[in-house]
Parts: sequence; structure tokens; C-alpha cells
Amino acid sequence: ADVSNLKNFLSAVRLAHQGADIGALPLSPLVPAKTSEVEKPKTKMIITSRRDYPLTKGFPYSLEHLQASYCKLARIDTRVLCLKKLRKLDLSHNHIKQLPATIGDLICLQELNLHNNHLESFSVALCNSTLQKSLQFLDLSQNKIKALPIQFCQLRELVNLKLDDNELIRLPFKMGQLSHLRFLSAARNKLPFLPSDFRKLSLENLDLFGNPFEQSNPLVPNIQLKIPLTLLECAARATVNYRIPYGCHLLPAHLCEDLQVAKTCQCGSACLSSFIQITVTMNLHHVAHTVVLVDNMGGTEAPVICYFCSLHCYSQFLDRYLQSN
Repeated sequence: ADVSNLKNFLSAVRLAHQGADIGALPLSPLVPAKTSEVEKPKTKMIITSRRDYPLTKGFPYSLEHLQASYCKLARIDTRVLCLKKLRKLDLSHNHIKQLPATIGDLICLQELNLHNNHLESFSVALCNSTLQKSLQFLDLSQNKIKALPIQFCQLRELVNLKLDDNELIRLPFKMGQLSHLRFLSAARNKLPFLPSDFRKLSLENLDLFGNPFEQSNPLVPNIQLKIPLTLLECAARATVNYRIPYGCHLLPAHLCEDLQVAKTCQCGSACLSSFIQITVTMNLHHVAHTVVLVDNMGGTEAPVICYFCSLHCYSQFLDRYLQSN
């Protein structure tokens, strides 16, 4: 209704509650407001300069899409972290160095764009947050990130991941867990090879251009085998191979972390600290429908790590490799 009429009505209610004479109450008819007079909740706000950034006025709590680019922000505004309905947050082209763990409290967040900032890491807390169930698009391109945590692959709803123009020396160990991932770009980084789990991906588009991939050579293995195997290695392999339940209530935390990053041999068995490592060449079309050329020579192949749990497994692979070549 009309604002002034509403105020009069509330004043009358207050007087009546206080026991005032009914005849003295300022009652008047309430006429419903027209649709054109009612302001709809604001769901989208786009800010593209520091001058337009609201310093004193808050953000509408109804926002679902917020873009605050080119605002020279050094950190994420805590007021933004209170917008529980946010689905899309674009903070590209700022000076943000660190991400607060409270971003994980944005339970509806599906898209997060942090392109062209000063980020050096992506925190484990965010990987363990509610973003696991909601985040589908993540742009971390053009930052200063050297590595992503092992827990990053718990963001299993990711469909589109952009990591271009960083300083990445490796991709997450368990990349294959990102079963919904369809678009991956990590061009112009410092990747020497791809993790073994990379083979499990099923992508529509893959861009790894401009990485200093090493030449694979299966005949020059990195041997980390300890013969005979230590009791710890035997127990760890058995725990993974036989899927024996474990947790921090049963084992020290560092052992749990080791078990979570167990390597898988070509035979399917697990190995932890005792293994043989090589790199083999993989045509990226095996994991992606469309592949951006890896180099200027028109190549679509890249080295991928392989692990072997024993000399027997490695010698079997070597026999097959020499026969095929």
C-alpha cells in the first residue's frame, strides 16, 4: 500500500495496543499498491569501476549475480560473503591475493570468476566446503598459482575449469575424480607432464598449449622401489587394495593423507612410497573430443605419468612397449 497510509495504520495499531480511544485513532482505508509501484527484488548487479563500487550502501540480499570487476579490490568484501542467494560471482580483474574460507558458505554458488588477480593458492578449506555440491564453473586464469591442493578434486560438480596463464608445475593428483568436467584449459603454465589419473577424464574441449612438456622416455625409469617392501608399505597397499575402512579415529592423520593419494599400478594394485615411475606419450584425443594443439608443430600428444608396483609389472610393460615399437 501507499507508504504514508501504512505508517498511519501502524501508528493506529500502536495507539490501540496502548489503550487509546477508538474514536481518536487515525484510521484510513488502505488501497493496495499497483504492480508498477512495487520495486522487485534486485537479482543482478554489475560494477565495472572503482568509482561505482558501493562503499557506504550495502548490497541487496536478493542478489543472485554480482560482478565487481576493475575495482582494484585487494580482498573480497565481507558484505559479499553474506549474499546467500548468489549463484554467480565475478571478481575478475582485481588485486585479490587470498580467498577467505567463508566463500564456502555461499551454498548456491555455481560460478566463480577470479580471472586476472594476484592469487597464489586455492585453499583446502574451500575444497572441503559446500562448494563441493554447487560449484560448476571456476576461472582461476591469469593468477600466480603454482599448485592446487590434493583436495581440489573434491569439487566434483565442476564442468568448466580455467587455469590458463598461471605458474602451475603440476595438475591435481586425482584429476580423474572430476567426472563432470567437460571443459579444461591450462594453457601457458609450466607443466612438465600430466598426472596418471588424467586418463580417466572425458572432456569436450581441452587446451594445454604452451606448456614445457618433457619428452617421454619409458626406457629411463625413476625407480623408488624398496626391496623388500617395508611393513608400512605392505600394510598400506593391503588397506587400499582390499578397501579396508580407515579414518583419523583409527590411524594418524598423516597416514590417512598418504592412503588418500595412493598411486595405482598398471595392474590395478596400489603403491605408496615404493614404486617405479615413467612417463609415456598419450594422444589427448583419448580424453577430449576437441584438443587445442599442444605446440606450434601441430601436436596433440603429451607425456603422462605411469606407476608400477614392482619390477615384474614394469618388465611386462617394457616387453609390450618394445614389441609395439
